[in-house]
Amino acid sequence: MDRTPPLKSKILIADDHHAIRQGVRGLLEAHPGYDIVAEASDGRAALRLALENKPDIAILDYSLPLMNGLELTRSIKHELPRTEILIYTMHDRESVLVDVLRAGARGYVLKSDSGAHLVAAASALAKHKPYFSGAISETLLEHFIDSDHSADGRIVLTAREREIVQLIAEGKLNKQIAHLLSISVKTVETHRSAAMHKLKIKSTAELVLYAVRNNIVEP
Repeated sequence: MDRTPPLKSKILIADDHHAIRQGVRGLLEAHPGYDIVAEASDGRAALRLALENKPDIAILDYSLPLMNGLELTRSIKHELPRTEILIYTMHDRESVLVDVLRAGARGYVLKSDSGAHLVAAASALAKHKPYFSGAISETLLEHFIDSDHSADGRIVLTAREREIVQLIAEGKLNKQIAHLLSISVKTVETHRSAAMHKLKIKSTAELVLYAVRNNIVEP
């Protein structure tokens, strides 16, 4: 008889609130089968830790500083397609849900849901099955995804433009952004100008307002 213990699912937790990360850790560690391999308080650190640890499941808040949950989901799925993404957030807006699902997330649980939903979601994703809590399932049923982003009338920024818009909205200067992204200040300015031109925006204040209205940053 094979007595080899089953492999545990490696978990990455990304949330900018320490108490939330500890709560998620506590819930999962109370059940066999999970190994918390990394925690991060911002999106860029989460991506670095994901690449280092190659988790089976990444549990991500949507409203992460430096790189939000949407861009982080896209980046992780591009680099680590086998990693399952669970969005654990307070946001129940349809636009947020649709965006992260299109980016590759297969689980979505609200922070207002009971802890049992979070554990059930981790269990499902460990088997590469999707999981959505009750309220989110209702949203999906009411708003069935049947159109492409490019056809729904929305202005589409590139991944780099969205990244720079988020950092600008978070108060970062061009020089700081260039350092964070390992690009030149001139490149930052080019992407910033391109984004503002697409959006028909003429000031940083308008850019920040756009970022808030489109769930790129928290108000």
